[in-house]
Amino acid sequence: MRHIKSLLGISLSAVFLFLSACGEKKQAEAKDNTAPVTVVVATPGGAVEGGISVSGKIEAQQTANISTRMMGTITRIYVKVGDKVRRGQLLATISSQDIQAKQAQTNASIAEAQANVSNAQKDFDRFTNLYKKQSASAKELDNVTLQYNAAKARLEAATQMRNEVNAMLSYSSLTAPFDGVVTQRMADEGNMANPGMPLLTIEQNTQLEVSATVSESDINSIKKGDKAQVEVKAIGKTVECTISEISPSSQFTGGQYLVKLSIPEKEKKELYAGMYVNVFIPVTGKTTKENTAAILVPLSSLVNKDQLTGVYTISNSNTALLRWVRTGKIFGDKIEILSGLAQHEKFIVSAEGKLYNGVPVKENK
Repeated sequence: MRHIKSLLGISLSAVFLFLSACGEKKQAEAKDNTAPVTVVVATPGGAVEGGISVSGKIEAQQTANISTRMMGTITRIYVKVGDKVRRGQLLATISSQDIQAKQAQTNASIAEAQANVSNAQKDFDRFTNLYKKQSASAKELDNVTLQYNAAKARLEAATQMRNEVNAMLSYSSLTAPFDGVVTQRMADEGNMANPGMPLLTIEQNTQLEVSATVSESDINSIKKGDKAQVEVKAIGKTVECTISEISPSSQFTGGQYLVKLSIPEKEKKELYAGMYVNVFIPVTGKTTKENTAAILVPLSSLVNKDQLTGVYTISNSNTALLRWVRTGKIFGDKIEILSGLAQHEKFIVSAEGKLYNGVPVKENK
């Protein structure tokens, strides 16, 4: 019985090995039958046009902090962050009972001053006629004239006081200075507003530009109208912009010169104020060791997976091999490879089918 069990175990093992061999053979045949993917390959470029690389940020061309010049309780805020507003639209109101009381006082003072002016004018006209008829002395006419002028001065003072009160009262109603969008709300209803304290921030989100700083050693190499490549890493996009403004002074920017770049209208759709960018400004005749030694590949050849970046290379067995790399600066439609790819190592630029690790490939010659 024990002998029979041993024979049975050996037989089952032989059958298992046979089936496994058949499965491996079929898998190998299936793998061998996979049609190679036709690919276009290239080697990294090593020389780029010289230029200036700086960091910058996308900003709104016009930004305003909405504040008041009076102290009072915020009675109402009509907008929230993200709301679009029009020029002149009411944004918030401040309690103004004390200003309204002063307004009533000035109105009463004006009414009194007007009555005094009317009465003084009558006296002035009467004594003028009497003086012409030699029925009043010059001294009496001078006194009446003085009283008339004093009454007019008091009326003018009361009128100017009302203008001042009206100006203060206008600060109790805060309006939008231009069309834009609310980007910050720093106070709530019921808070105390103080003079100069920002309550809201409004930006012209449709009018965006790039702001960057250039060192004093490079400022003479650029001019208005020059083109620049702006890389927006947040959305993986590169935009060609134009230098629109160059500050002639670095007094308030720590030795750096402020440069503004205009963004084409068609490229503003996915951009938001506050996004950080890398700016490359090509400069003819400017070369550095860093530029000439750069390993460059087309941006279109990159593969992004789970915050990792790679390129497909070709293994010794003519299969696709995904190589993770570390990227650097962008130069036009190419990007610098800092590590992960050798200077003269072939990589796949494009493929006529789906690429994955181990798929057979053949070069398109």
